[in-house]
Amino acid sequence: MPQEDKIVIKDFSFYYDSLPALEQITLTIHKNEIFSIFGPARSGKTTLLKSLNRLTELVIGTRHSGTIFLDGSDIYDPGLNLTQLRRRVGMVFDLPTPLPISIFDNIVYGPKLGGIKEKRRLTDIVEKALRGAALWEEVKDRLHTSALRLSGGQQQRLCIARVLALEPEVLMLDEPCSGLDPISTASIEESLRQLKKDYTIILVPHNIQQASRVADRAAFLLNGTLVEVGKTYEIFARPKDKRTEDYVTGKFG
Repeated sequence: MPQEDKIVIKDFSFYYDSLPALEQITLTIHKNEIFSIFGPARSGKTTLLKSLNRLTELVIGTRHSGTIFLDGSDIYDPGLNLTQLRRRVGMVFDLPTPLPISIFDNIVYGPKLGGIKEKRRLTDIVEKALRGAALWEEVKDRLHTSALRLSGGQQQRLCIARVLALEPEVLMLDEPCSGLDPISTASIEESLRQLKKDYTIILVPHNIQQASRVADRAAFLLNGTLVEVGKTYEIFARPKDKRTEDYVTGKFG
């Protein structure tokens, strides 16, 4: 049974002033898969992520060509609601950034801004989001304590829960385990496996081993170009491009 396309990127290039960060990227991301984008530093991974919900537009002097479709709709359509796009395509960054308020208030911050005020509904949102991020059992008895008292791994899962509270369709994670210990990393990876039942997940991994563990498909970027895309086990076991082989075997990067 063919998989449904969630995001389609066509001939997409992106520039910071005159410097190209991405060049002619064409790829498709399926609904309910974990899709990994990997490559060495400055290969364009974060720029590609931020382009998917137009966070790149917060940087002055940028431009793009080509386009990106979400469920068949052009995200660069002038009539698009940008706030709605960023709710549908949420992003978790590499460093956890909990707000200096309670765990509960961290989660409900976004929904409250969206106009949700009913206490019961907010309580339900908090439990659902924390369960989705595999954090509920660890914090359910201290929801009204400061989020800053959580461990690094717990803070990162809280940030995932904060995005989930906005009910996105796509969850993007930019090296979410870069500063975490192996146990916290394993917790987040297990969370992602569970979350893909309900979300499309796009992951820039901390290392290629993480990509091989959790991703269904992967794309290798090098110097802003797409070198290879395919099923993860094929890319790591039988890469088609010599540059991919050299990278995954540690010859550079």
